[in-house]
Amino acid sequence: MKKKILIMGLPGSGKTHLAKKISNILKADWLNADKIRSQHNDWDFSTNGIIRQVHRMKNLADRSKKKFVVADFICPLKKQFEIFKPNIIIWMDTIKKSRYPRINKIFKKPKKFHLRVTTKNASLWIYAALDKILDYKWKENSPTVQMLGRFQPWHQGHRLLFEKALLKTGQVNIQVKNVWKIGDNPYGFLQVKKKIEDDLHYFKKRIKVSSLPNITEVVYGRKVGYKITQVNLPKKIQKISGTKLRKKLRKLGKL
Repeated sequence: MKKKILIMGLPGSGKTHLAKKISNILKADWLNADKIRSQHNDWDFSTNGIIRQVHRMKNLADRSKKKFVVADFICPLKKQFEIFKPNIIIWMDTIKKSRYPRINKIFKKPKKFHLRVTTKNASLWIYAALDKILDYKWKENSPTVQMLGRFQPWHQGHRLLFEKALLKTGQVNIQVKNVWKIGDNPYGFLQVKKKIEDDLHYFKKRIKVSSLPNITEVVYGRKVGYKITQVNLPKKIQKISGTKLRKKLRKLGKL
């Protein structure tokens, strides 16, 4: 059965870049709105022009012989969804407004979507996008990055480290040290696990969160079959402090 994948969002949100990557991997037919408008020399962005364009996109998608069709267009109107009837909707929510005031005015955030992309990092989001289209399964024998920490609490710095880790192998084993109630470590494993899985829900097929003893040292003898790598994060991120976050949460009555 053919799957139509709609990548929608404001002009400049990164639709085309992600659509190209997905199309190449899936060997799909790629319908780029600007190219199709150019072929018809039709740059009418009135309501009638927008509806006329989506009918073109639908007809081309329906005629495709490929298993997957990827279409990227702004899709500001509800009626466009009804006409195109996508199987998968990926919303590029990476910018607040475009340089086109009229489009900004008529664009409505979709109420239903399968994936909401929040940063312009197609190399990262391609994993989440493909996992919505295909049925990825965690593979124990596939190359995997290990992240070890307390995560008291899981914060933006951990998230960025995860993103960099995922780009290395496509799978990340997040290992949580059991330090509950040792010093200022108020979160148990299940609380930490839930926080991580809630934050990374779009990447849930690519992660495994497991509990470990209170690892305080890692030793090895001869050369081992893995690398130990320090990832350099931006100074602003490195300054994020779990201690300060816990203090703030207590002040707000959330801890």
